[in-house]
Amino acid sequence: MNGSLAVVVGIHWGAVILYVLATIMFIVGQFFEKPRFVRRGLQVAVPGLLLHGAGLLIWWRMVGHGPYIDRFEVLSSNAWILLCAFLLFSIPYPRLKGVGIIVFPATFILVALGLFFNPEIKTLPPTFRSVWLVLHIIFYKIAFSSIIIAFAYSLFFLLIKRNRLKRLVRVLPDLPGIDMYAYRFAGFGFTFWAIGMLAGSIWAYQSWGSFWNWDPVQTWSLVTWGVFGIYLHLRRFFAWQGERAAWLYTVCFVLTIVSLFLTPLFQSSIHAEYFK
Repeated sequence: MNGSLAVVVGIHWGAVILYVLATIMFIVGQFFEKPRFVRRGLQVAVPGLLLHGAGLLIWWRMVGHGPYIDRFEVLSSNAWILLCAFLLFSIPYPRLKGVGIIVFPATFILVALGLFFNPEIKTLPPTFRSVWLVLHIIFYKIAFSSIIIAFAYSLFFLLIKRNRLKRLVRVLPDLPGIDMYAYRFAGFGFTFWAIGMLAGSIWAYQSWGSFWNWDPVQTWSLVTWGVFGIYLHLRRFFAWQGERAAWLYTVCFVLTIVSLFLTPLFQSSIHAEYFK
């Protein structure tokens, strides 16, 4: 088993190396307007993604459950889905490629951070064995990927508005376009967050006989979703846009990090096995 663990760790470090190379080439290509480097970065990211996926599958087979308990597997699978989402969206929408400046570093940082947490093989509690749990987790991971992309565009808007990132102006949409992409991906994340909460409520009913228990993870998840709803409501019905919308979205992003990665550490949570 120790040998298998070493293989998984080695595979993940190999993926990190490829991701770092892809990040360097992609960012150099974007900042210095060298499309060839951008293409090379994307090309190097693909074998990294495949290697990373293979590592996750081997880990899945070793532990007997999906990558959603240990910190290593949670961060690794989040990174994999984030990069997948970026690559899939950038094919039909080439103007989305600029967001790779945030996505590529976020990907290898999440994987490396997971490795530094020392991967552990943990047994899945009986209450965690449900198809509704799997759906619950998948939808949240998709939402997280969308939220990061929306945050990247919000950050771009704030920086460009202050005459920063001048070299990226040519490879990104104009300011109204950046603002609109942030809005759309935020809506996408909001929708999948809601579906994830619904699936989680059904899982909770199966496991504990109650759809909602008001434990810290559930409460913060609901608060985060509610703040996203306020953001979208203000944009849709009160014409919020530009800087104030970008700053409000930054608050939403911080709440996302708290909800997904900090709140589960509370001992009193019924999600106590998650991200320990």
